[in-house]
Amino acid sequence: MEKSNDSTEYGFILVGFSDRPRLEMVLFVVNFTLYSVAVLGNTTIILVCILDPRLHTPMYFFLANLSFLDLCFSTSCIPQMLVNLWGPDKTISYAGCVVQLFSFLSVGGIECILLAVMAFDRYAAVCKPLHYMVIMHPQLCVRLVALAWGSGLINAIVMSPLTMTLSRCGHRKVNHFLCEMPALIKMACVDARAVEMLAFTFAILIVLLPLTLILVSYGYIAAAVLKIKSAAGRWKAFNTCSSHITVVSLFYGSIIYMYMQPGNSSSQDQGKFLTLFYNLVTPMLNPLIYTLRNKEVKGALKKV
Repeated sequence: MEKSNDSTEYGFILVGFSDRPRLEMVLFVVNFTLYSVAVLGNTTIILVCILDPRLHTPMYFFLANLSFLDLCFSTSCIPQMLVNLWGPDKTISYAGCVVQLFSFLSVGGIECILLAVMAFDRYAAVCKPLHYMVIMHPQLCVRLVALAWGSGLINAIVMSPLTMTLSRCGHRKVNHFLCEMPALIKMACVDARAVEMLAFTFAILIVLLPLTLILVSYGYIAAAVLKIKSAAGRWKAFNTCSSHITVVSLFYGSIIYMYMQPGNSSSQDQGKFLTLFYNLVTPMLNPLIYTLRNKEVKGALKKV
């Protein structure tokens, strides 16, 4: 156990892209720009959904929650990453790493479940249009969002302490630009299989189960759309779901691709860029997707 508390006392070193100094400056400029756009876009969506009474519907209630989560997701790691990219100091305090890991696990889990809730909302809108407001009443919407938040927080409350208390025998270098759970588990100098199995169980419940529910919802939606005889009706139904489908594809596509890669050095670099993609690029694109493909949001923006 000697030196096992070094990381507690001195914190961690986020290796990130420090082996490529020129790339660091390019990434600083690109990430700062994308982060600024993400903050501006998601804040705008939240304000519009609150200020415009026409957007006080289940769909936009969930969209405002998604935008808030995207803000939290990016802010949990991008500011620290920008500091590390700007100068030679690559350290993060132990407390900062704990906060980053907890935020990453909780917000990521909440967003997975919220996307499934939004898929159910689109199912009700397309397949049960006459009963939509009866099904998606305000109390149910609040309960569904509370379920998403509760599940994500439980994941973080359980996994964060287990990950951070693993003995690392003085190892402080994290081969990533943030305190991500797989990177921290790899640093352990003890058998971490129990923690990995528990993480795998949570991944099934929080990532794969919501994805299955999303696919089932869109299966029913596709069947309902095919029964619509008019081309205009089919286009309207597709347009109702297109923004959500795009967001789900970006978020889940990057996660699934990243965790299907073999554990060699090249895939580790790919993993860093893919983590950056769903941590920064996806939150930046989400407001644009919902704004450009949605007349109601466009109208609300003009009004505000």
